[in-house]
Amino acid sequence: MDRLEAMKTFVRVVDSNSLSAAARSLPLSLTSVSRQIATLEQQLGTQLLQRTTRSLALTEDGRLFYERARAIIGEIRELEQALGSGRGEPSGCLHVSAPVLMGRSLLAPLLLRFLARHPAVSAELLLVDRPVHLIDENIDLAVRIGALPDSQLIARKLGEVHMIVCAAPAYLDAKGEPQTPDELRDHECLVFAGEAGSSDWHFQSPAGRSNVRVGGRLRANSLDVVVAAAIEGAGIVRAPSWQIAGELAAGRLIRILADYERPPVPVNALFQPARLAPKIRLFVDFVAAQWPQRPSAGEPVK
Repeated sequence: MDRLEAMKTFVRVVDSNSLSAAARSLPLSLTSVSRQIATLEQQLGTQLLQRTTRSLALTEDGRLFYERARAIIGEIRELEQALGSGRGEPSGCLHVSAPVLMGRSLLAPLLLRFLARHPAVSAELLLVDRPVHLIDENIDLAVRIGALPDSQLIARKLGEVHMIVCAAPAYLDAKGEPQTPDELRDHECLVFAGEAGSSDWHFQSPAGRSNVRVGGRLRANSLDVVVAAAIEGAGIVRAPSWQIAGELAAGRLIRILADYERPPVPVNALFQPARLAPKIRLFVDFVAAQWPQRPSAGEPVK
């Protein structure tokens, strides 16, 4: 039995959720499809499908085999397309993962622009605030914030996350502008409560690092909410530069305490060494070129 053809048949059965539907679409006889699945299970030494007269269900081993088989078939198809084109023109589905807020606000618009440039490419974007397993979850490229652990994955630096403290002109006119981080204790601060220790804002000066415990009447697990409140003059907010760049440029928010800002945190794109399809290489290059860069303390945020 051809192992690759049996793998394709198995994937088609799972996608169709029916042996008979898979047989019609291939096309093969129902007996041939059943025989391929049974032989595949025998060769692997494990049951992949639980069959009843009315339904099919993947076993735990079957689910793992399905995810890996689908990824392998996709990679073979992309390799054939790349070799056939002779130019490495990108095609196929691009599976991308990123943290929720960054993915929605920053990466998704870049992905749409990339798709507009390359009509043969499609995409699936998974936004989750957890590290994804690239192989198990069939991810071509994952965006990660912060220092990276040692791994066999390839990392390409895209840019940096730079946290900026700011407030609306109306708030600063009414309450005054804090000149040092310690003065934030006397102000209404809008806290993004997305993680433990979120009430501690971190700063750095020639004297060293410092943490300030801030407080206020509004806490939210959404940066969109606290930034919107800051624009309305409700208080001082600390947010990523790429999220508030437009508000700063328009003057709806004013950057404060720039001399005390912490160094930026790196943002990297991770991908598997085996996955070097044109779509991935071109997308990484495109995102790296478009990623907002950290401004100096005296410059407007871009």
